[in-house]
Amino acid sequence: MSGVPFFRVELSETEIAEVTDSLRNGWLTTGPKVKQFEKNFAERLGVKHAIAVNSCTAAMHLALEAIGIKQGDMVLAPTLTFAATAEVVRYFGAIPVFVDCDDTWCMDPEALEKTILDLESGKPTAGLSPSQYGPLKAVIPMHYGGYCCDMDKITAIAEQHDLTIVEDAAHAFPSKFKTTNGDWKDAGRFGKVGCFSFYANKCITTGEGGMAITDDDELAERMQVMSLHGMSRDAWKRFQQIGSWYYEIIAPGYKYNMTDLAGALGLHQLERADELLAERLRVATRLNAGLAECAAIHLPPDSPETHQHSWHLYEIGLNLDTLRIDRAAFIDELVKREVFCSVHYLPLHMHPYYVNTYGYKASDFPNAAAWWPRLISLPIFPTMRDDEVDYVVESVQAIADEFKA
Repeated sequence: MSGVPFFRVELSETEIAEVTDSLRNGWLTTGPKVKQFEKNFAERLGVKHAIAVNSCTAAMHLALEAIGIKQGDMVLAPTLTFAATAEVVRYFGAIPVFVDCDDTWCMDPEALEKTILDLESGKPTAGLSPSQYGPLKAVIPMHYGGYCCDMDKITAIAEQHDLTIVEDAAHAFPSKFKTTNGDWKDAGRFGKVGCFSFYANKCITTGEGGMAITDDDELAERMQVMSLHGMSRDAWKRFQQIGSWYYEIIAPGYKYNMTDLAGALGLHQLERADELLAERLRVATRLNAGLAECAAIHLPPDSPETHQHSWHLYEIGLNLDTLRIDRAAFIDELVKREVFCSVHYLPLHMHPYYVNTYGYKASDFPNAAAWWPRLISLPIFPTMRDDEVDYVVESVQAIADEFKA
């Protein structure tokens, strides 16, 4: 065994041929393949509108702009997430209000409700004083690793407090959550807008790329316009015979459009989504079985009766009281065995920008702070062979045995 990478890109000849066709036909920027990708994605999720953009960050920025977030507004977001979930709030001069995670590493509904009640009653909340409070407008739940938040509880809380939900579903296509009425619902369809990532190691990829979905006609139109400089017409049509050379700028928009090269990849990755999910599930199931008896390892959440996990990440938590080494040394030992891994994520309230801006302490969000030193993302990808999975399991177990406390 020569080692196991954290991720290995796999593209079929069909995807490659579609990209080659785009190179030959002259459509390099936004064109008909992006439009077809949008149509197919919307149909797959059963929504009216899908707007393809160049990242999930762009999708979330457009969503917050479309729902009317302004300077001083407050937006609830998890602290255990990637930078983008909160930085898009700061783009407006709005205030991200962090919420702790539960033991699924998703936003904790109980912590969410308590934070809202504290804000509404004028009590100080972690990192913020009442003098900083603005209108509380929205909440951005993030489906960590592809395991859905408890959207029944979060939706009920948002409705009770008149908050708009914008879902950070960057990890969560094609994840689903079974609601209390027994219906399976796709991640991204619980809020006003759902935002997806198609980054290279996501469950489907366009290299770089993202998508915003919504059933709201006005929000869709605003996001479409703002995704390309605030132009009043569908800009790509200006270069077709059926289009027009004339356009007007109705707002200072952004440059967030997806290229047809990316759309070409997306068309066939979307067709293969269930196949790719099945391969990720195969890997996750084998990892779960292999690591189930390892006392040093806390396995990722897996509740197939209520959650269809996308398995974007295979996250473990180290039980450090069973080990004589810390997380950094454990990773070093994995690297020595050429098992390459990652860490997701340093909680946002512990990053220098948020510490310096809002005065956060690690203890302000105790569950996220407690999980942070323990988290390791092990390799998981569709072309991961069974012998590679077994080597990862053997390596983790060997390190746990060698450094047992």
